Amino acid sequence: MAEEKKAAPEETKPMSAAPAEHTPLDPEACWHLLEDRIRTGNPAMDLDRVRSAYEYAAAAHASQKRRDGSPYVTHCIATAEIIFSELGLDEDSVIAALLHDVIEDTPATHEDVKKLFGATVADIVEGVTKLTRVQWTSHEEEQAENLRKMLMAMAKDIRVILIKIADRLHNMRTMDYQSSEKQLVKSAETMEIYAPIAHRLGMQKIKWELEDRSLYYLDREGYNEITEALSSRMPTLRVFMDKVEKQIEERLASEGVTAKVYGRIKHIYSIYRKMFAQQLDINGIFDLCAFRVIVDTIPDCYNVLGMIHDMYKPVPGRFKDYVSTPKPNGYQSVHTTVIGSEGIPFEVQIRTWDMHLTAEYGVAAHWKYKSGDQGVKEGDEEKFAWVRRLLEAQQDSDASEFVHDLKIDMFADEVFVFTPSGDVINLPAGATPIDFAYAIHSGVGNSMVGASVNGRIVTFDHVLQNGDIVEVRTSKSAPGPSRDWLQLAKSSSARTKIKQWFKKERREENIQYGRTLFEAEMRRNGLSMSDIMDEDVLPAILKKLSVPSMDELYAAIGYGGQTAVRSVNRVKDELAHLKKPEKRTVLDKINEQAEKRVSRPQKAVHGILVEGLDNCLIKFSKCCTPVPGDDIVGFITRGSGVSIHRTDCQNYLRQRMNGEDDGRWIRVSWADKTTDLYITTLHILAKERLGLIMDIATVLNALNAKVRGLTARDVGNDQSTAVVTVEVRDLAELKTIMNRISAVRGVIEVRRSSS
Repeated sequence: MAEEKKAAPEETKPMSAAPAEHTPLDPEACWHLLEDRIRTGNPAMDLDRVRSAYEYAAAAHASQKRRDGSPYVTHCIATAEIIFSELGLDEDSVIAALLHDVIEDTPATHEDVKKLFGATVADIVEGVTKLTRVQWTSHEEEQAENLRKMLMAMAKDIRVILIKIADRLHNMRTMDYQSSEKQLVKSAETMEIYAPIAHRLGMQKIKWELEDRSLYYLDREGYNEITEALSSRMPTLRVFMDKVEKQIEERLASEGVTAKVYGRIKHIYSIYRKMFAQQLDINGIFDLCAFRVIVDTIPDCYNVLGMIHDMYKPVPGRFKDYVSTPKPNGYQSVHTTVIGSEGIPFEVQIRTWDMHLTAEYGVAAHWKYKSGDQGVKEGDEEKFAWVRRLLEAQQDSDASEFVHDLKIDMFADEVFVFTPSGDVINLPAGATPIDFAYAIHSGVGNSMVGASVNGRIVTFDHVLQNGDIVEVRTSKSAPGPSRDWLQLAKSSSARTKIKQWFKKERREENIQYGRTLFEAEMRRNGLSMSDIMDEDVLPAILKKLSVPSMDELYAAIGYGGQTAVRSVNRVKDELAHLKKPEKRTVLDKINEQAEKRVSRPQKAVHGILVEGLDNCLIKFSKCCTPVPGDDIVGFITRGSGVSIHRTDCQNYLRQRMNGEDDGRWIRVSWADKTTDLYITTLHILAKERLGLIMDIATVLNALNAKVRGLTARDVGNDQSTAVVTVEVRDLAELKTIMNRISAVRGVIEVRRSSS
């Protein structure tokens, strides 16, 4: 194992800005660097197979470039470099890292990758791929579902998340070339999601770098203030660290203990967070230094602890034993804070070499390429069981609740409490006896009538602290959980079990309670229940809310599976689209009479059936270009037959809302089978870049799309628009084309003509 340097670690060094001029990277040079490191670090790896993956990625991304002008494949190589050199993962991991963007950003499919590189690699790449082909109603929903998908893939193979973190780490290392807006958005996402995931996986070294680099863009002034202050203090700090290291080394040697001792400066974000939390400037932070002592055995950890306390004065309340009680992410060390002869406090962490490997690399330490194993190894199932439990607890959650609970369960600080028999229960910080009871078992929580902490009776909202001994009192005649518990419980697991109880045991009560909340929220928004109960409106509302009936909605609100606020917001959105006419129109009467007629066989014209008419002239409107699968309506023109429009066509909606020409709109439908091709138009908005049109054309060619026209122009603000006219058989084929175009790098929006 390579020894660590005694100098300040990399995470405390200020990052340099991007050079004014940058020479694009050469993919072959990047590849040869990775190749040399693999030859040196793992000669047994099949370099021909890895080279094939590089060449496949290079061909797939051939037309794509990064913001610094380098071929896109250089990012794939850099991700693979992190996976191999910094995390030391296996051959399939390196190959999957090289291919990690091919399914998302190129026409390549899971089946293509599987055929060439095997099912394991294909599954990992698919797991890393975002859900780009789905149309989301909000960024929040997109983020939630992508996280959910990633966690599901991660539960099967932890390498999915390791590659995703390596991908994000390289993007953060090259973030200087992005726009200021992109820097802020990606840095905030990294700080909120990816750094905490790295922490939850025990990958402290990468977590620190992600946090520091994110802080650099989120608060440049604060970052620079800390780095400048550290630079000015560094000569003094180095003298102090060298002195303490020498003192500890000499004492351990005299006691016959073999150990590695080194000091480090706390990483920048750790200092920043302490300054913010305690309202201090850097002059008020004394424990800028920390020391690690790495020994061979666990007994040595405690022997060294005694020697450290003999040499320096320990600070009361600052001793933590994570060896006997590891953190949920597997971290183990003995921590103590002491005060040296200069009156300067500093922390000492004592661990074995195995503990050190886990502390630095977390779960990645279990995937070292030297093991040569595939898939989740024996004993890992429980290690990653928290992923499965997290997913199970979130099955009924909506997007906002999922992200909120994820941040609590996965990212928040933990407290360790004990059962009366001495078992350790890990809970999120701020947890109450309710969380403790449901962590034991749902039956314990549902029958809880009281609790005591350290022998004293406490209320249900009592906040548990590290080391508390918690005892739950239960009763067979307990009435079950209270709805107030949903607000008191901190963990999503407890809240989910409470909701499940209400869902199962109190349906009628849920319906009544949910109805009250829903109607109150409707009134608060100036809406009446009569606005949505009309037979022409209610089906669309239920579809929007994804419920079969209003009672099901009320029940979901009643047991906490849905919120009244979110439900009413969706109702408002749908009503804005529908806007029911105030009076019965001629069209309503025509449709009513048509429904009363005895249906008779009709002959389709161009795949269209016009209710009540046979063999009439049909033309498809150019304003919205409908295709089979669209909801459509017909307009009786003067001398040109019936013009077919989509029901979301702006021309149709405008006339319907204004009450114009109502008697000329008529009901039409698609025939069961259509064999024609239908012309439709797509409008694309994208970031201005070289090769954009070539990439779009490549996607269309790969899909064998029948293209009638493709034009593009720059519109300013570093953006371009393109208009594509294609012939398709139906809406499914059109959506496939739209989704593939949406996946092209730089594409912001793909929409159809609607006016």
